[in-house]
Amino acid sequence: MSPADPLAVSPSRRTAIEELAVELQPGRRVALSTHINADGDGCGSETALARLLQQRGLEVWIVNPTPWPSMFEFLLGDDVRDRSAEGAAALREADVLVVLDISDVKRLGNLAEAVRQLTIPRLVIDHHVATDEPAGSIVFSDPTACATGELVHDLAVVLGGEITEPVARSLYAAILTDTGGFRYSNTTPRAHAIAARLLTAGVDPEAMYRRVYASVPVGRLRLLSEALETLEVDPDAGLAWISVPAGAMEQHGLRSEDLDGIVEHPRSILGTRLALFFRDLGHGKVKVSFRSTGDVDVNAFARQFGGGGHAKAAGALISGGLEDVRERVVKAAREFVASVPAR
Repeated sequence: MSPADPLAVSPSRRTAIEELAVELQPGRRVALSTHINADGDGCGSETALARLLQQRGLEVWIVNPTPWPSMFEFLLGDDVRDRSAEGAAALREADVLVVLDISDVKRLGNLAEAVRQLTIPRLVIDHHVATDEPAGSIVFSDPTACATGELVHDLAVVLGGEITEPVARSLYAAILTDTGGFRYSNTTPRAHAIAARLLTAGVDPEAMYRRVYASVPVGRLRLLSEALETLEVDPDAGLAWISVPAGAMEQHGLRSEDLDGIVEHPRSILGTRLALFFRDLGHGKVKVSFRSTGDVDVNAFARQFGGGGHAKAAGALISGGLEDVRERVVKAAREFVASVPAR
């Protein structure tokens, strides 16, 4: 990418995109998928790519391992088919599979084994750190991208796709959410340059803000209030954490996407280097979200527990009860943060 043109696509990305394009020929049927509990980047990347491939004359549908999040239903429109309810059966009808925003096939949840067994070309578009078992053999990945949506944008540029208003809206949702509203350290000059292009294509930034950040159900605020009551802070270690017990989601009528951003509250505490959010799923499983500041690499920390993600945002699913998991993880977090010199 030239400093003079932040929108230019680097040669390495262009080569990777051209390799993907060999499998994305007109007339082929393509299934798109992303990780369990899809977020704005997963949903935005899927719906943008679906429309771009339809422009090229491909038949496209989405097959996700968990239901489409209600807060991102506006991205689907009437022209993108969601066949997630059909599961593996919908995957088997495809000529090509494209998995987005995943570096590890296990993040496909109950679709992981079905994907492993597919004999069709399996493509990956992702911006996470590589793992030992990607979801496909043809991989377009760049951890320097602010979001997978940035890579889908580059695919549109290289393949001559039209960034229509619906495509732009989906790409904007992807970049907006994965940069935390253009606040996180992955907010690059290029992220802003792409956002400017998307605004020019018709995206209304205020409408997007309302849809993504200002349309929460009242149950979220009630749960947030309860979660903040559990707040614990270890200022000497630079840690802060909150917890949600089993059954709380059902009590307040919430879905997984309604918890997005809650971990930012402990991270916002002065002096916190690592924030943790524990959610008891019941049945002996606890989901833990990790967020960091400075040089604390939570992707490396999460891998201690079989998880992963980004340097400053990661997660893991850990076996055990809430109290046991919390004790183990907080103890390990103290040791991990202590090993990273503060800036």
